[in-house]
Amino acid sequence: MAKLEREVRWRHSRPTPSLAESYRTISVQGGWWRKLLAFAGPGYLVAVGYMDPGNWATDLAGGSRFGYALLSVILVSNLLAVLLQGLASKLGIVTGRDLAQACRDAYSRPTSIALWLGAEVAIAACDLAEVIGSAIALQLLFHIPLIIGVILTSLDVLIVLYLQHSGFRRLEAVVVVLIATIGLCFLFELVLARPDLGAVARGFVPQASVVTNPAQLYIAISILGATVMPHNLYLHSSIVQTRSYEETPSGKREAIRFAFLDSTIALTFALFINAAILIVAAAIFHTTGHTEVAEIEDAYKLLTPLLGVGGASLVFALALLASGQNSTLTGTLAGQIVMEGFLDVRLRPWLRRLITRGLAIVPAVIVTALYGQHGTASLLVLSQVVLSLQLSFAVVPLVQFTSSRAMMGEFVNRRWLIVLAWVATILIAGLNVWLLVLSFK
Repeated sequence: MAKLEREVRWRHSRPTPSLAESYRTISVQGGWWRKLLAFAGPGYLVAVGYMDPGNWATDLAGGSRFGYALLSVILVSNLLAVLLQGLASKLGIVTGRDLAQACRDAYSRPTSIALWLGAEVAIAACDLAEVIGSAIALQLLFHIPLIIGVILTSLDVLIVLYLQHSGFRRLEAVVVVLIATIGLCFLFELVLARPDLGAVARGFVPQASVVTNPAQLYIAISILGATVMPHNLYLHSSIVQTRSYEETPSGKREAIRFAFLDSTIALTFALFINAAILIVAAAIFHTTGHTEVAEIEDAYKLLTPLLGVGGASLVFALALLASGQNSTLTGTLAGQIVMEGFLDVRLRPWLRRLITRGLAIVPAVIVTALYGQHGTASLLVLSQVVLSLQLSFAVVPLVQFTSSRAMMGEFVNRRWLIVLAWVATILIAGLNVWLLVLSFK
């Protein structure tokens, strides 16, 4: 009876739009190319989470320690991201709900609360990586003490609030510029590193050691957690609704197609940047015997001496600062969407940001004060493992909803897509269980 009541409520109710101030504010009129450009944007906001400072820590550790072996993990993670983000945008377009709202309407109250708490933990872990990454970049560029840099990052709430009030399109433009900055910086580093292209190509082929070697598996799951982020699924399902597409079957079908193109193109940039970080680490550190370079500060110090090119380290730090600042822009939106969607509670954006920032800054300050730079590096990798462990609790509802004809109607996933999505879900859950087993051993 409870399930039937929830299905009836799903069909006949329409929740208040998340991010109501930006809901359907962007027109998508015109020919094919104009529509493609109009739909471009949400994918790049999502892609930000796939190249944040947490990725840097895991990619540096993987490249310096294991060479090019974990490139296959980055590739698989990115393919999973393309699949899952496509499902997230489809859910938002078809149902008019973001993933958090869908969970609230489809599940019992205790289940929704449990999922909300898990999502909040994931957002706090992600925000923690952004705080530490930005603080490290400030220290490298301007010699600001790490603990002061951690505290200064809380001021980015002012930047976020200004951009939110200036229009969603401007926020997207800033994000794209910062992504381009990161990409150009690492293209520069790649040219200087001169990696073995044959070894790079072989690195994209999966190897058994990734699963059998506990050390590789830990870094691999960290990469998975840093690449496929649970809060991005909530974010994407909401921000695709900023586009004013026609709410007809043909209009929704067109919106799904353009949204998928947008996220796939954006995530391809993320794949390039993540792979570039690992390739640079493998080519410069692993091949020269510096296999223990897992900290961003060590990489910064060694880049210029090993490459013999002045400015290589500064370019690296500049890309890190762009990455950290970019990630903070989407953290606010994801936190707002998750809280409003699960609890149906509206908080002012500045209050929501302060709560999220507080949850991230407090542990970062404590660890920085007690353990210094080494402690922050370990915390970066650990935060990505936490994200990976939380991922299944966002992926399972997403696949369940988009595979339900009662919820999606004619847009329900086709049989081959249902099989593929559940295989991906089982793979993610299985890797996490295996990590826990190895950890206990």
